[in-house]
Amino acid sequence: MVTLTQGAADKLKSIMADKGREDLAVRVFIKAGGCSGFSYGMALDEPKDDDQVVETSGIRVVIDPMSARYLQGAEIDYVDSLMGAGFKIHNPNAVSTCGCGSSFRTADDAGQPGTCGH
Repeated sequence: MVTLTQGAADKLKSIMADKGREDLAVRVFIKAGGCSGFSYGMALDEPKDDDQVVETSGIRVVIDPMSARYLQGAEIDYVDSLMGAGFKIHNPNAVSTCGCGSSFRTADDAGQPGTCGH
């Protein structure tokens, strides 16, 4: 299961309210790429039939089956620091990450490394 910190939940609620889309869920996914092999993505979306749906801190989070295996136990936080603001995923399945903080690999899968473009 994926969880949200209160800071992440508050920021997501604010984004959804600003867009007038409180009816949508937050899709969290992984895709091949990034300098470590996999990279994270987030988007507002409608749940699909085969998605895992989790309600956490008042936000519906949806994850496709392929991404779910890599995100089990992950925590999403929102960080606002001098270095910038954004969502950060703390993933216990990642055995290494790159300097950009949005790319990772697991013990079993390295994905297809590429450039560290956001």
